[in-house]
Amino acid sequence: MSYQQNYKNWLHDFAADEAIITDLESIANDDKEMEDRFYRNLSFGTAGMRGVLGAGMNRMNVYTVRRATQGLADYLSTEPGSKERGVVIAYDSRRMSAEFAKETALVLCANGVKVYLFDALRPVALLSYGVRHLNAAAGVVITASHNPPQYNGYKVYGEDGAQIGPETAAAVTAAIDALSFTEAKTMTEEAAAAAGLLHIIGDAEVDDDYIARVKTLSIHPEMLREEGKNLKIVYTPLHGSGNVPVRRILREIGITNVSVVKEQENPDPNFSTIKVPNPEDPAAFTLAIKLANEVGADAIFGTDPDCDRLGVAVREKDGSFRLLTGNQIGCLMLNYILSGKKEQGNLPANGAVVKSIVSTELARPICGAYGVELFDTLTGFKFIGEKIQQFEDEKSHTFLFGFEESYGFLSSTFVRDKDGVNASLLIAEAAAYYRTKGKTLCDVMEDIFQTYGYYLEHVESTTLPGIDGLKVMGEIMARIRKNPPTEIGGVKVARVMDFIAGTDTTVATGKVEKMDYPESDVLYFAMEGGHFVCVRPSGTEPKIKLYVNVNHKDEKKAKELLGHLTAEAQKLLK
Repeated sequence: MSYQQNYKNWLHDFAADEAIITDLESIANDDKEMEDRFYRNLSFGTAGMRGVLGAGMNRMNVYTVRRATQGLADYLSTEPGSKERGVVIAYDSRRMSAEFAKETALVLCANGVKVYLFDALRPVALLSYGVRHLNAAAGVVITASHNPPQYNGYKVYGEDGAQIGPETAAAVTAAIDALSFTEAKTMTEEAAAAAGLLHIIGDAEVDDDYIARVKTLSIHPEMLREEGKNLKIVYTPLHGSGNVPVRRILREIGITNVSVVKEQENPDPNFSTIKVPNPEDPAAFTLAIKLANEVGADAIFGTDPDCDRLGVAVREKDGSFRLLTGNQIGCLMLNYILSGKKEQGNLPANGAVVKSIVSTELARPICGAYGVELFDTLTGFKFIGEKIQQFEDEKSHTFLFGFEESYGFLSSTFVRDKDGVNASLLIAEAAAYYRTKGKTLCDVMEDIFQTYGYYLEHVESTTLPGIDGLKVMGEIMARIRKNPPTEIGGVKVARVMDFIAGTDTTVATGKVEKMDYPESDVLYFAMEGGHFVCVRPSGTEPKIKLYVNVNHKDEKKAKELLGHLTAEAQKLLK
């Protein structure tokens, strides 16, 4: 069906919805906008849905949310006992998040599914924990994470508390695809409550237990009780859901000298003080740095709207602040956990660490130094969650830490997604611990580099929106896949890993081996010297991403190599 016909169908089907009709009529003469909204349904994949708010099939609105939820309900109806076990629902501070959460709840209730709905915004980790704590069959969180304010999203979690994997996502997608936008059942909130299907989760029901469990992740709790008060931290929740739980965990472990950026303390769906609510963006720390200089803070923490990512800035010796990369934060936490457990004599013989394939290889020698096995997964924390479950099912390894370069970290098994509260505890504790040794986190990062080599990285995204952007991304990936480079900037490519074909090709010999990974549109070039270049379209945004990672024993040479390889790797996308 053409996008013009889809547009007409929506005008007819939702004629009674004044807001939707007004929005649709505003684009009646904008053919490009009409095409973008109606050329396809908003895709539902392993990361759920994420899109711009507005009327249309390829937008986030009440009707796309209801349709997705009806599909989820239809899938759950095929899983015995799922309706009775129920679904936990959480949401963040974005536009329409609370409304979409309620719509999700009422569609599920109308299908006879028990629902546990949080009474206010919560971090992603509390949703993951809540699913496990309440023995629910699934979970849904309404969020678009760190995207600009015009976005929102819908993520589905399995009974293990991790985002659903490819197989389950395919089954839910099939159920959604079988539906029109008018087929979703719904009911009133009053009727759902009267039927005993809708349960509202208050502060104490899940939060208290979660915070108590997070506190058990501390490596040196006694040290914190003595020294925590001496560490000065500035924290910004960037208008999101981290404000209450992050401040609470820091306070309860003994870090009481915390100043909060007042302008960014309260929920604000417009994120009016920042361009994007992303702790990866140095501009997001502008107000926090100003406050940190006023109060003489040692470090700055920032979490994104759904509090699954944590950014950290550390005061240098010259008084300026250095924003750490996600890889650096991850390696600092990893080194702190492993060294602390070894010192205490409780580092397990079967310890395991998990990272995404695009995250730094610096984790490998750190793990090797402590006799811990390192596993790689595809990008997406759900794959780290799956690995944790695999370790438990097979009783093969003890999970110690997982991280992604995109500022996602986890050291627990009672949560199965990246956790900004857990991360805040760990990095604050590490900062306090190293402070007792006369070192900052920057000092410790330099020690790690001196020990293992300078592992540096560059990540960039090229935005390619709309139907034309999808076509261009497809063409870029097809072209590189057809003619993969044998060298980049004079550095030989040792192996070409194609995650759609599932092949690992040794360039020198042409030998091809099969890889045991889910199918994914990723091309990874492992280079001589332990460097790598990776290209992949984002699974959640209209972007193609380029990752360049290098290492060298000399810092200057590492920086020169990174600049050179980045410039050459960028040519792959031209």
